[in-house]
Amino acid sequence: QVQLVESGGGLVQPGGSLRLSCAASGITFSLYGMDWNRQAPGKQRELVAAISGGGRTNYADSVKGRFTISRDNAENTVYLQMNNLKPEDTGVYYCHASFMGRDPHYWGQGTQVTVSS
Repeated sequence: QVQLVESGGGLVQPGGSLRLSCAASGITFSLYGMDWNRQAPGKQRELVAAISGGGRTNYADSVKGRFTISRDNAENTVYLQMNNLKPEDTGVYYCHASFMGRDPHYWGQGTQVTVSS
């Protein structure tokens, strides 16, 4: 059974930082592309950052220079370091895994990030 378990969300002031973690089980983690997506209230889910099995990364323009995605294949975990957070970063952040973009896709349950003073 595949599980993706996110943690690290919370309430933070503008300009602050958070680090999200996503622990995976039930997959050969090093073979899977991993990404973080977020969904703000009333908006569609959007891709925030992605990392391939080989470590190649990709970011949404809105987070470039502020967010860093990384992975630890020994720990089956992907991280999202978020710095200089802005109110528009508020939303539920979901971890996603796929093998070369093919079905099946796996999603975590999401973790809430709220940026507010």
